[in-house]
Amino acid sequence: AWGGGSFIVLFVLMRVWLFPKVKQGMHARYGKIRGDHETADQVRAQARAEVTAYEQELAAVKAEAARRIEAVRQEIEGQRAAAIAAANERIGAKRAAANAATDAARAEAAHHIRAAVVDVSGRAAELATGRRPGPDVVDRVVDSLMGATK
Repeated sequence: AWGGGSFIVLFVLMRVWLFPKVKQGMHARYGKIRGDHETADQVRAQARAEVTAYEQELAAVKAEAARRIEAVRQEIEGQRAAAIAAANERIGAKRAAANAATDAARAEAAHHIRAAVVDVSGRAAELATGRRPGPDVVDRVVDSLMGATK
């Protein structure tokens, strides 16, 4: 009888007092776990939103950097083209001056050569014929021969 009575008292105590406390503890634990999961989901969603915002900002920064690089590249290209044009202009001026100097030297040399040919031709004609031909005859012959070789 004591065993059955003890069992009934223990059963009533468990049913009235212990089981509700265990059940409350289990509900509290499950509630905390559920809350932690919801918090983790919120944190995960917030992190994804931050990553998306970061990627958008990064794309904007990259686009701005590319735009600035392109602007600087175009500016440098313009400066390079201007420098090349200026260098070509200087080279053209030097080339024209060199051509003028060459033409002047060529004309001077042609004048000296013609004078030397006139002297040599006059002397050769004098040695061959025994008398010096007139300067106008020698000039005409030299002009006709030198004009034919040009």
